[in-house]
Amino acid sequence: MIKITFAQQTKVTGTISDNKQTPIIGATVTVKGTNIRTQTDTDGRFVINVPNDQSILVIGYVGMVTKEVSTKGKNNLKIVLSEDQSALNDVVVIGYGTQKKASVVAAIAQTTGKVLERAGGVSSIGAALTGNVPGVITTASTGMPGEEDPQILIRGRSTWNNTGPLILVDGIERTMNSVDIGSVETISVLKDASATAVFGVRGANGVILITTKRGREGQASIRGTINNVIKSPSRLPGKYDSYDALTIKNQAIENELSLKPESWADYLPQATINKYRYPANLAESERYPNVNWDEVLFKDYALSNNVNLNISGGTAKVKYFANADYLYEGDLFRTFKNDRGYEPGYGFNRLNVRSNLDFQLSKSTLFKVNLSGSRGVKKSPWGNSNSDYSYWISAYSTAPDVFMPQYSDGTWGYYAPNVQKGLNSARNLAVSGVGYTTTSRITTDFTLDQDLGSLVKGLNFKGTIALDNSFIEGNRGINDLYNGIQSKWIDPKTGLTTYEQAFDGTNRFDFQNGINWTTSGGTVQDWSTQRRLFYQGQLNYAVKLGTNHNITAMGLFNRNEVATGSEIPNYREDWVFRTTYNYANKYMIEYNGAYNGSEKFSTKNRFAFFSSGGLGWMLSEEKFMKPLKFIDMLKLRASYGAIGDDNVSGRWLYLTQWAYGGQTKLGVTGEGSELSPYTWYKISALGNPDVHWEKVKKTNFGIDYSFFKGMVTGKADFFRDRRTDILILGANRAIPSYFGVDAPVANLGIVENKGYELELAFNKRLGQNWRLWANLNYTHAKDKVIEADDAQLLPEYQKRANKQISQSYSYVSAGNYNTWDELYGSTIHDNNDGQKLPGNYYIIDYNGDGIIDSKDNIPYGFPSNPQNTYNATFGVDWKGFSLFVQLYGVNNVTRQVVFSSLAGQNHLVYNEGSYWSKDNPNADVPLPRWLSTASGYTSGNRYMYDGSYIRLKNAELAYTFEKSKSFIKRIGMESLRVYVNGNNLYVWTKMPDDRESNFAGTGWASQGAYPTVKRFNIGANITF
Repeated sequence: MIKITFAQQTKVTGTISDNKQTPIIGATVTVKGTNIRTQTDTDGRFVINVPNDQSILVIGYVGMVTKEVSTKGKNNLKIVLSEDQSALNDVVVIGYGTQKKASVVAAIAQTTGKVLERAGGVSSIGAALTGNVPGVITTASTGMPGEEDPQILIRGRSTWNNTGPLILVDGIERTMNSVDIGSVETISVLKDASATAVFGVRGANGVILITTKRGREGQASIRGTINNVIKSPSRLPGKYDSYDALTIKNQAIENELSLKPESWADYLPQATINKYRYPANLAESERYPNVNWDEVLFKDYALSNNVNLNISGGTAKVKYFANADYLYEGDLFRTFKNDRGYEPGYGFNRLNVRSNLDFQLSKSTLFKVNLSGSRGVKKSPWGNSNSDYSYWISAYSTAPDVFMPQYSDGTWGYYAPNVQKGLNSARNLAVSGVGYTTTSRITTDFTLDQDLGSLVKGLNFKGTIALDNSFIEGNRGINDLYNGIQSKWIDPKTGLTTYEQAFDGTNRFDFQNGINWTTSGGTVQDWSTQRRLFYQGQLNYAVKLGTNHNITAMGLFNRNEVATGSEIPNYREDWVFRTTYNYANKYMIEYNGAYNGSEKFSTKNRFAFFSSGGLGWMLSEEKFMKPLKFIDMLKLRASYGAIGDDNVSGRWLYLTQWAYGGQTKLGVTGEGSELSPYTWYKISALGNPDVHWEKVKKTNFGIDYSFFKGMVTGKADFFRDRRTDILILGANRAIPSYFGVDAPVANLGIVENKGYELELAFNKRLGQNWRLWANLNYTHAKDKVIEADDAQLLPEYQKRANKQISQSYSYVSAGNYNTWDELYGSTIHDNNDGQKLPGNYYIIDYNGDGIIDSKDNIPYGFPSNPQNTYNATFGVDWKGFSLFVQLYGVNNVTRQVVFSSLAGQNHLVYNEGSYWSKDNPNADVPLPRWLSTASGYTSGNRYMYDGSYIRLKNAELAYTFEKSKSFIKRIGMESLRVYVNGNNLYVWTKMPDDRESNFAGTGWASQGAYPTVKRFNIGANITF
């Protein structure tokens, strides 16, 4: 303890400036070891009373190196702070190595595991990346436990084939979900040719590099993280209750009586409709159901937990990082009692373990060992595929009045007149059995890092071998398929009850619910078992000539062997090089390339060379820029190169494949005709020996900047990708039908994709305790099909060329016809034209042939992938408190969601706004139909939704207790951080539900998917 008395105090004054003699405003001046502090004024001046003339002042300012100054014999100080070069010396992970941030000429974005950890209890790395990396576009479609990974695009699409990026974990191609967020050190996203060309045929769609944490020299650091998550359904389609739906049905009947007089038989008196909302007793409530299926199927909330514990440290000889991560994802579905002794539903449990070890065998030899394992168990209904919609369909398309989910006597509801018209998801789930799918992964890689400086200064060798295995076990659990359960339906017209099981099918007696399920011990799904062998040798060379010339070179060979099930392994081989030159950290040149081999193509096309080059100019280091003192760093970048892609569907596309089977009919054809005794050999797939990889030429121009001593930083990138030789499947080629077989695939497509990315960061410290910060980014990416082998005589609007890859198509409406006269004057439809009614849409006769038909289906709106993505994160820190909110949005995207009211005479009406009537001709949508059937064109673009949204993606409030707090010190902690945060908290959108895309489930939006979720999380980080 330092005892201070006023008698000993000495007054010290001074000025603080940077190395350009610019006064620094708001720099903190603290007497070391005390709480005495002050700040500099607008002229960089300060005045402070120090305990004695032996005191030491600690000078600090954001973006500058902290400095300590002695006051001995001094009472007027002139202090110069130097710029903190650590930001420029930050290491960026690139392909097969690292580079200093200041010397990078490629388009690379990097984030850290610390950023991902604040994503509101999210366990998926892909979901946590959303908005945090410019150029990365994610779309989510389901909240199913264990299946929440979004689809990822980097800078949009430039092919209609596989668009997923290459994902490497510690340099090895692995799945992203094999890594837990707690193990992540950094994630780098490589976007342009200069960054991805070294990956040759695998880098065309961009590359995501995940680097896991490693130990550092020093005492052991133990860190634990606990997340306790409450999650609830985010947003389900709005539907009317029985009362309102039947009222709208009556209106629809009144509207169509001129077409379908017989529909009057289905018109319900108001007294009957009232019974659905105001039943007199239990019997009436079961005869006239009014079911809210959302509340029946889903809980208000479900729980999830994530616990992570890691330890790291080491000595000069051995460094270690060990990690264990446990994840439990609860189920949103309610638990339905089935009296069969098991509890159905969904769930996911995963345990990840990792050990990264570094052994310094000698001064020049480093041996690295990475061992990791993962075991995930997914619970679902027996035999369930992720596309089996029967378990959630009631929340999307079962009418509220069709039956009770379960009646008071325990009997389940079903719709006797047509079972498929009203599925009971509660019943289906209750007796679905239980299936467990276990995915086990073991990944191992060993790296020898040998410094060869004793032979050639700056030379280094690195050799890696990796062995990965994954196993999937399925069919473990309870098989309860085809074991009937009693269900009934009460006819609301007569009150009579119909039972699904009238009698026992075995003994013809009364049906009795039994327990007939069987258990299964599980089997390994051999067809899903995967094994990988990867080995790589790499030479690195770095030399500095004189004081300004920095040269690096890298040469590398690797080979990848991957096999799934019993197939012959897939082989890839890469010969890679990279060279860089840096003059005085001012001018940078980089050239790299790869000679790649892939067994997907014939011998004449099996190998190809891809290369790229990049230039960088650190403009801020030029003498003529020095007078602009507000500029800390300004760098211009440019890159150009060619990259390939062999990740195409099909493996033996260059080979003609034959099938055996079938016989020719002889003589008279027809039933019982004579067949040839000879069995056919026939072509099943026509090969193309000229098939080869897709090629993309990437151009990128970028600028990096930092102003006002790091207060404002950012990037801007402008890119253009032109992909050629895109594979087109035979069914999509312009080949006449009389060709005889399906045409072979061919490299005929061309797509151009261009856009830009903007990134802006703000970081301002106000005094000693306050900090304001913000991160903003924006990505625009728009593709255009140049060539798609369209039939030459097709009209332009029917060709794929000059459209975007996922361009939406629709019949387009142009207002309503409100009277019979307007109806009679409208363009005729080629089917059901006599079923038109006032209030329907005018459909545009796009080709002007006087009839609405399939040729009037035209490009409409935007593609199914957003052209623009936005992210804005704002934060404030005060002492130990921190608060941030993250907003994420997209626009210029169209999503088709066909939620059709009263479809198939089903009493389900979606909330689409106001309905047309004579008194309300400007309503939102036409009245639905009951018995009349309009043409398929009548809906126009009614179900083509603007898929734009703004989402409150993440928010967090946290407090950090440092070691200076006495109770933290007493219990031996280094620090304790407690927080509450949330993910996907609110969304502003015109879409009917919260899915960003339709890829989950069957892919047909009206059949729904496991609901997406919003999360509320309470957690803590504890460090010892």
